[in-house]
Amino acid sequence: MVEVKRTVRVTTTQQILKDIPPVQEGFPMREWAIQISLVDDKGVEQPATLFEKVTYHLHPTFANPVRSFKKPPFRIEEQGWGGFDIPITLTVMEKGGEKKINHDLNFMKEKYVIDTPITINTNKPALLSELAKTGYVPSANEASATPGAATSGATPASGQAAGAAAAAKRKAGTGAATKGGVDLEQLADYLTKLSEDDLLGVVQMINDNKTPEMSVKNDVENGEFTMDLFTLPDTLLKSLWDYVKKRAE
Repeated sequence: MVEVKRTVRVTTTQQILKDIPPVQEGFPMREWAIQISLVDDKGVEQPATLFEKVTYHLHPTFANPVRSFKKPPFRIEEQGWGGFDIPITLTVMEKGGEKKINHDLNFMKEKYVIDTPITINTNKPALLSELAKTGYVPSANEASATPGAATSGATPASGQAAGAAAAAKRKAGTGAATKGGVDLEQLADYLTKLSEDDLLGVVQMINDNKTPEMSVKNDVENGEFTMDLFTLPDTLLKSLWDYVKKRAE
């Protein structure tokens, strides 16, 4: 799985409609527009072809307040006299999930720009290729060398197991070094050395002992299973340690 960060740019323009009487004093009618783009690694604005759809959730007083657009720049045009917050849903291509941002529509300037960082996690070649248009992404060789990256011919089960090992290794490096007497970094390292069958045993152990406090995600559609070792209870960690250590050494 490759993690890629990109910057979404929301550009708003607005102007007073002089031919339409104000709704009330101090609140003239305005025409406004919002559009979506990306900012590449050189700071240059680029079409947001990364998204297959952008959905704006307008104030409920608007007719048809949920508006979706499927082509860049995903521009919405409307008229109104008051500002409000607009939740925006960005649907990533290749079933890459949804990114949600909140946009403040206001009339302090005739044009203003707001940049928001997002993170895309994917191992899909078409999506990685699209991301490469706006900045650096790991090469195919780098991606295939990354624990948990998808490989040709991998079954959903093997993808789940590899993903569990990769995610555990990343998470262990960001949390406490030990928990319940178990060295999390060493456990994560052992996980990456297991065979596919042994890794599937790890996945089964996690599923059989899952509790609401555990940070575990099973993405069946993409064949990915991720977990945060630090959220696992001490007894399960000890069982995992005994299971993994015996098979990895």
